[in-house]
Formats: sequence, C-alpha cells, structure tokens
Amino acid sequence: MTPDTPQHAVRDFQHVFQALRDQLARVIVGHTDILDQILIAFFAGGHVLIEGVPGTGKTLIVRTLAEALNLSFSRIQFTVDLMPADITGTRMVVDEGGRRSFAFVRGPLFAHVVLADEINRATPKTQSALLEAMAEMQVTVAGTTHRLAPPFFVLATLNPIEMEGTYALPEAQLDRFLFKVLLAYPDHAEMQRIIGETTGVAIPTATPVFAAEDAPQRVEALRQTVREVLVAPPLEAYAAALVQATIPPESKFAPGTRGPLAAHADIARYVGFGASPRGGQALLLGAKVRALLDGRVNVTYEDIDQVAPPALNHRLVLNFAALADGVDPHRLVQRIIDDARRLHR
Repeated sequence: MTPDTPQHAVRDFQHVFQALRDQLARVIVGHTDILDQILIAFFAGGHVLIEGVPGTGKTLIVRTLAEALNLSFSRIQFTVDLMPADITGTRMVVDEGGRRSFAFVRGPLFAHVVLADEINRATPKTQSALLEAMAEMQVTVAGTTHRLAPPFFVLATLNPIEMEGTYALPEAQLDRFLFKVLLAYPDHAEMQRIIGETTGVAIPTATPVFAAEDAPQRVEALRQTVREVLVAPPLEAYAAALVQATIPPESKFAPGTRGPLAAHADIARYVGFGASPRGGQALLLGAKVRALLDGRVNVTYEDIDQVAPPALNHRLVLNFAALADGVDPHRLVQRIIDDARRLHR
C-alpha cells in the first residue's frame, strides 16, 4: 500500500466485508464466527472445508455467499460413481456444417464459487481432479490445460456421520484448504428462529453487494489489498514458530533447527506429521484480513492467534494413540497457541 491510499483501501474493504456479513445474516441464523472465518478465507484467496452434521446450513451458507457476491455458482454432489470428467468437463464430438471435430465442454468446476458437497464420498481419482483446480487454478483434460477464471473459491463439506462408503481425504488435499471450520448445532433461540423463518410465507434472500459485471474485478482488487498488508519480521517468525511447534520432534522430517517455541508434549505423543509451510501462509493471509477488519495495515500477534485454529487444526495428522485416546486436534492447536502467548507476551 502506498502512504496516501491505505485508509481509503481499508475503509473500502471494511465496507464490503460488513455488507457481506449483513446479507449473510439475513438468510443464515447464527454461526457468526463461522461466517467470518469463511469470508476471511475467501478474501485471503483460499478454500474452506466445512464439517457439520446434516441440516446445519452448510449448503445454504455457500449458495447465499455466491448470491451476495453476485458470482457464478456451481454445486457438485460427490458420489462414489462420480468421475473426474463429471467435474472438470470432457471433449465431445461436434458437427459443424458436416465437419466433425472435438470441442471441450466445461464441467461444473468452471464457476467462481464451487460447492463440493460431501467431498469424501468421491473416489481418490475424482478428488485428485479437484486438487489440481484448487492448487493451480486449472484443469487438464486429454493433455490440454484449461485455466479457471478468478476468483475461484471451493467450499467443500464433510458429513461426520454416515461414514460408510466414504474415502478419507488425502493429506495433500486437506493441506490445500486454507481453513477448516466446524458447524455446530444451533442453540435453542437460533433453532426457534430457524424453524419459524423457514416455514413462513416469505423466505429471506440475500441482495448482491456487487454488480454482476464488476464482481470478479472487485473481488480480485480486495484480495490484492489483503496481500499489501504489512507483516513485521518478528510476526513472520512467530507464525513460523507456531507451525514448527506442530511438528513432532522425533519425526524424521523434523527440521534440524527449530523456532523459539518448543513442541508441546502432546504433539510428540499424538501427532504423526505436523503442518506444512502452507499452514504458515494461511496464518499470515488470514491475519492480514483480520488486520484490515480492525482498521489496520499491519498484522499483530492477536491477528495470528485468532486465525490459528481454523488454519492449523486440519493439518495435523494424528497417530493411532490419538485416535485411541479421543484426542481433538483443536485442543492440540489451542495448547500451542497458549504456550506461544506466554512466550511472546
């Protein structure tokens, strides 16, 4: 950011973010913190994995976000018989004036906001097709690469029950998600409001905050604003220390030199593999969005702490001891944050 433009850029970002909050709140009851985390990941340029039981509003959140942003939306219902071509597109024979040729027919991945519903029901082969799109903004069909138009945002859902016929997400694919968020049951007041509003005559809808022709460019400009937020070297070191603290010290992949934050004892006991550098990128990008929301153009320790749980919890690969003891990765990440606060405060 140049010295004469940051406040204008910050105010514009805050205005758009709040407008999206308001539109989502018109349709989505509760889940305020979860909606903020999804919006933070969106403007940070990442993807989100949402885990929640059926009926808690996962699909509604994604569809409403696309409506509020005025971006193209596509829903893919992942099933065991879904093939890569069903989501990426395929080459088909077309007849033009008696001459036959192959033409590429785009699949549902060619949208700005993509809902990958129950992603763990697809086979690894189909999941890998989505992996290329998430990581490289492109799909490859019959040896030809096709670019996806920005912004490209994947929200994938996981159902924690009915695990029969599902395939665990590979660690490489989990790592491509900037955040993983957990959608809890609504409380009593929220439950009452949900069943009341959704059974009446008028169903709430979201109003777009952007004009359709301007939406992609506006989103990309706001994402660039996020990238320009400043991060001091000590904050970069802090983020790196958090990531390294998730790596078990006895792992053969552990670094020879570690940061100032020692690994918690439970990390050595319960974690097989820790977070990758993408975890550190998620920390800083999410923290930059938090800084803008607070009216600042520089990241603080608190910004990083606030985004650490959704940025790191899904990047910890737990071992059998953790499964046997019922260890929650969120608890492990929170202990690392607590240790970091004592060290750096």
